[in-house]
Amino acid sequence: MKIICIGLNYREHVIELGRQFPEEPVVFLKPDSSILKNNKPFFLPDFSANLHYEIEIVVRICRLGKGISPKFATRYYDEVTVGIDLTARDLQNKFSKAGLPWELSKAFDGAAPLGRFVSVSSVKDINSINFRLEINEKVVQKGNTSDMIFGVNELVSFVSRYFTLKTGDLIYTGTPPGVGPLKRDDHLVGYLEDDPLIDFRIK
Repeated sequence: MKIICIGLNYREHVIELGRQFPEEPVVFLKPDSSILKNNKPFFLPDFSANLHYEIEIVVRICRLGKGISPKFATRYYDEVTVGIDLTARDLQNKFSKAGLPWELSKAFDGAAPLGRFVSVSSVKDINSINFRLEINEKVVQKGNTSDMIFGVNELVSFVSRYFTLKTGDLIYTGTPPGVGPLKRDDHLVGYLEDDPLIDFRIK
């Protein structure tokens, strides 16, 4: 399985960063070794002094697909959750300034904490889902999928032009504004609407 991640996909986050809106989805990948499941703790790595959180809506692909039309995209995912795109921001900035690939800042072990999945059918509208991240009982990020530049169905269609989607593949769909640094002993809880789907600590 593969983890397909989308950058710069929330309008307010793009504005927050002072960037231009992308003309097409910004795509990068993480390996399956990035997944952190079952609310296991994340241990701060020794290669970064500036680790950031980014909460995202994640959909799971449920069937094989290639060249999928947006109007048929809903047939290809059946579960949704929240996940965290952990980012070694210091590494990302260094690599970006040098014009180098920055996978090392995004794709390291445990860099994709993943919440408990729920059925898409339990969500009223995939294009208008509220979600938020609390750290130490304080809301640090909140968003709604209606603020996406490219909606879930557009993303499924776009990435399937380049990658054959397989059962179990994950799409991390982008983060809203409010990203920031993590420190040891932080307690992260991510919500889909008011349902806590991920709950873990930084060690």
